[in-house]
Amino acid sequence: MLKTIAGIYQNGQIQLTELPQDLSDRTQVLVTFLDSGKIDPSKLSQLIEQLETIAGIQQGFEELNSGQTRPIRDFIQEMQHKYDIPG
Repeated sequence: MLKTIAGIYQNGQIQLTELPQDLSDRTQVLVTFLDSGKIDPSKLSQLIEQLETIAGIQQGFEELNSGQTRPIRDFIQEMQHKYDIPG
């Protein structure tokens, strides 16, 4: 699972903007430091969405390969709700 959470590095510590949910103890992380003067907030949001999309696709393949499927109607409704797509 890939979960992206923003944070601030200050005085040798990283402060997360939210606490991650449903993670096991000692979960591996990658930390990327961004130059705050050079990063466009909208591009950062777009990158986070792309990473979460990739993680969702990977999870979907894992579920499919393990035989865990759900009706397509449920998936469509979830995507409509998540992305405000009219039904």
